[in-house]
Amino acid sequence: MALIFLRHSEPLIEPGICYGQSNIGARLLSQSELQDIISGLPTTIAYIATSPLSRCADLAAQIAELLAVPLQTDLRLQEIDFGRWEMQAWDDIPRGEIDAWGANVTGANPHGGETVDEVTARVQSYLDDTPYDQTNILAVTHMGVVRCAHAALGYEGALEMKLGYTQTITLDARPIG
Repeated sequence: MALIFLRHSEPLIEPGICYGQSNIGARLLSQSELQDIISGLPTTIAYIATSPLSRCADLAAQIAELLAVPLQTDLRLQEIDFGRWEMQAWDDIPRGEIDAWGANVTGANPHGGETVDEVTARVQSYLDDTPYDQTNILAVTHMGVVRCAHAALGYEGALEMKLGYTQTITLDARPIG
């Protein structure tokens, strides 16, 4: 059994903008693109969990309808809250704030939003409550959440991992210990 993370499609925003928990839409997928995603999933999915942000929730609703499975919204699957950096161009954020964050990526929050440690704890709570050791679950979410899930489970390099838009990554079992 598995927890399959699916990253949302390409957000409808100019490149170089910090958007974290800002509720922006994403490119709608064609039926063939949706079918491509579905063809890569296990044949049985118990339910779909989604971030409430529309770039995830809209995609999750389409897939849930096609698979005829329940859809659950979970706040713990939201992207990091970047506080006052939200909807600012990365180039306009004061360099000193970026450097402070870079010096302590997991614990600093010069933006006034969430720390990566706080997001990791939130995602750990989701993992603890999710029966993915008993059934297949699809979670439509964000890159930051996927990274924090892997960090919570102790994977090396979790905070640097990459996952393209509409790509999936699977957690097959809970770690031992």
